[in-house]
Amino acid sequence: MSPELIAVLAVIAVALAFDYTNGFHDAANAIATSVSTRALTPRIALGLAAVGNFVGAHFGAGVAKTVGDGLVTLPTGVNSLGVVFAGVLGAIAWNLITWYFGLPSSSSHALFGGLVGATLLSTGGIVQWGNIGEKVLLPMVLSPIVGLTLGYLLMLAILWLFRKGQPGKLNRGFRWAQTASAAAMSVGHGMQDAAKTMGIVVLALYTGGFQESKTHIPGWVFWTSATMLALGTYAGGWRIIRTLGRKIIDLGPPEGFAAETVASAVLYFNALVLKAPISTTHTITSAIMGVGATKRLSAVRWNVAGNIVLAWIITFPAAALIACVTYLLVRPLFG
Repeated sequence: MSPELIAVLAVIAVALAFDYTNGFHDAANAIATSVSTRALTPRIALGLAAVGNFVGAHFGAGVAKTVGDGLVTLPTGVNSLGVVFAGVLGAIAWNLITWYFGLPSSSSHALFGGLVGATLLSTGGIVQWGNIGEKVLLPMVLSPIVGLTLGYLLMLAILWLFRKGQPGKLNRGFRWAQTASAAAMSVGHGMQDAAKTMGIVVLALYTGGFQESKTHIPGWVFWTSATMLALGTYAGGWRIIRTLGRKIIDLGPPEGFAAETVASAVLYFNALVLKAPISTTHTITSAIMGVGATKRLSAVRWNVAGNIVLAWIITFPAAALIACVTYLLVRPLFG
């Protein structure tokens, strides 16, 4: 095999490994609320999330193109594949660190940070800071604000509409409704997160000279990325599920339904209309905070929320730093 083919295969392998870690790290995004409210059993919820992620991946082409052709300009030759390899390894490392501590950080921003960090150390690589600001940093700030605000407003509307209902009947009804909202959230997660892996694979194929287009996504890339994300999701990241489902607020079925509905709507809008890669973690976590704030501000455990926000802030630079060190180690192999 040629050096280019070996390098491309190495990048694809590490990208699919990231896809798997993304699945179990972010499984909580889709199912934590449904499990904590007992709307779904854990294994049924994980199965539903895995199927939803697989389906959603096939609608994420716009996000994949942004990731593959909108954030960094790689150097020429095999060395560029070393940049991608190191960047993805940096993201995997940060995913594992935050999973160990049960922190719902963003796999998306870990990936973006890893790519930027490795590119900065490469000769001839260029970070497209304008696109980073517009398509990564701005959504990173806005999506939690939108999720928190809409979660608060939708929960207020639910409380007003069902103010005369019997709590027992309402809880039963919203448990059924959560099946739909959890499925919608899972599809939205697949649109966003499987698409990011697809973008990396396409970037590797183009850079290695195995396809002429920067944006064409072969059918097998859809299927493998979707499958790996679904398998990772089914494995389940229970540490983070506990944080999202139990430690921020005590969720009931109406709150869970509201949070999932808001988060999935934001994910769909960004994936299908704006084609912007946003963090599913930021979106669902902020929606949960907004929903919880309708009870009373003290209902949200703000110390836990503060730790989560801190993880959000340091994810990009931390993954970038890990990728820098990784690139220095692997660069001789891609010379």
